Amino acid sequence: MKKLIYWVFPILWMGVIYYSSDQPYEKQDIKPLLSQYIDISFLDVILQPIAFSYHQSIVSVEQLGVEGVVEFFIRKGAHVGVFCMLCGLFYLAYRKTWQNKNVTLLTFFAFFTTLLYAVFDEWHQGLTPNRTPYTGDVVLDGIGALIALFVILLVNKLRK
Repeated sequence: MKKLIYWVFPILWMGVIYYSSDQPYEKQDIKPLLSQYIDISFLDVILQPIAFSYHQSIVSVEQLGVEGVVEFFIRKGAHVGVFCMLCGLFYLAYRKTWQNKNVTLLTFFAFFTTLLYAVFDEWHQGLTPNRTPYTGDVVLDGIGALIALFVILLVNKLRK
């Protein structure tokens, strides 16, 4: 029973992700904060050459302004970071509660569970006003999970 406490952490983290996905875009828009409190105009020169398509929209300073491009990278970086953390928490829960201590198997299940939740999260976003699900975000979530696995495997290798 004591070991089950390790499942509280990934479940709580999934709750944080769920809450965030349940918020309409307007409640998460940080562009006003960036333009009002932080002078990021110096990034204009750096970000000006960047232009690409993401989910049928153009990401560029011309289209979104400096604040919009910075917000885009913050939001997408959050996908990577949040799901990196979730995968690490799943790995810890599996490692502490399963009899089998095979690192390859544990990392596989941590990755699979994280990816499964990423798919659920995008589906859930489709039910939230002014939010749209996108497969590209699941890919970013998967990259975050892979980063966690890389760190886990590196730490395990260094311990030996």
